[in-house]
Amino acid sequence: MKKSSDFIKYLTEGLNDMMRICIDEFKRIFGDRGVVLIFFVAGLAYPLLYNGLYKNEVVYELPVAVVDLSQSAESREFIKKIDATQEVCIKENCMSLEQARDLFLRHKVRGIVYFPSDYHLKLRNMEQATVSIYNDMSSFLYYKAMTMGVSYAMLDEMKSIQINRYNAAGITGEQQAQIMQAIPASDVVLYNPGSGFSSFLVPVFLILIIHQTLFFGITMLAGTAREESRSHSQIPEHLHGRGIYRVVLGKGLSYFILYFLISAYILVLVPRWFNLPHIGSIWTLFHMIVPFLIATIFFSMSVSVFVKNRETGLISFLFCTLILLFLGGFSWPRASMPDFWKYLSYFFPSTHGIQAYIKINSTGAQLSQIRFEYIWLWIQSGIYLITACLSTLYVVKKEKSPDAIQA
Repeated sequence: MKKSSDFIKYLTEGLNDMMRICIDEFKRIFGDRGVVLIFFVAGLAYPLLYNGLYKNEVVYELPVAVVDLSQSAESREFIKKIDATQEVCIKENCMSLEQARDLFLRHKVRGIVYFPSDYHLKLRNMEQATVSIYNDMSSFLYYKAMTMGVSYAMLDEMKSIQINRYNAAGITGEQQAQIMQAIPASDVVLYNPGSGFSSFLVPVFLILIIHQTLFFGITMLAGTAREESRSHSQIPEHLHGRGIYRVVLGKGLSYFILYFLISAYILVLVPRWFNLPHIGSIWTLFHMIVPFLIATIFFSMSVSVFVKNRETGLISFLFCTLILLFLGGFSWPRASMPDFWKYLSYFFPSTHGIQAYIKINSTGAQLSQIRFEYIWLWIQSGIYLITACLSTLYVVKKEKSPDAIQA
């Protein structure tokens, strides 16, 4: 009975200490204008900024110039088909490539379609004809619109040429259809039918916003404490150097409460406001958010031991964001990544957070279908909880606390 009562007393004391530390950490957060700016202004405004920038997911009616040296019925028919696509609009008909290049350099057009003088002759002689396109690579969307518009027109023109050649050879009707399309094909674009750039890219940024702002805020608080040379900056005075786990859990609880609300705003509300993919279950999403936040919080607390001043976190924040973006595996298949980068990505909670969020919100995956990412996030949570406790203990010992340190 005595052991039981001692345990209850110890547990109650631990919970009370955790709550005090949690409240103290809230005071530190709201007392630091830089951290408030990162947590709330950046956390709430960045999703709106990114969605505003990429609101127009695709480019329509891209202005292009045509250089038609063929001046034939075949080339004019091809040009009409290009102009009929929703991606491209023929703005200028030029007499030479130099004239079109001048318009391109002055940004009057964003691409050039070039028909050589022998285009129609090669078609009539049943030879392979060439049509060249010159893209504006200053923006991926310009390249995409130009390539897709001309490709659609080219495929339709190729079909017309095949029909004319089969008709000339006396092959018509069903026989012609079977030769041209022996195996009927149809394509269905899954999860992003409009091929929108925002639907592809912004969900990844949403996870990174949570990961990086949380990381920067925590490391900023740690750096500020060291700059001010606060004694026992990692251990509140009332604990007298005891209870490392209480400190880590208490501080982690304050970050979790704040960022659970911010994460709900970023990952649930923002996609609905801007009509990003959001076909997944909210409950599945909340199941994913919990271990992701825990892993990110303890990861940030573990790394904060290396932060010596307030600005260090910002430098690492800017340096690592692009790396984490590509390690997330959304633009390059993870199966094709070199083993080194693949294994390195397992250290960061953002990697599995990105993969899980895309599967849930874009493909409607259930919890069982993100089992790998979900389990890994919980494993990271446990590992980084231990490393956060060890790093906090290291800091306290380094500060040469006069009190006996007890875990």
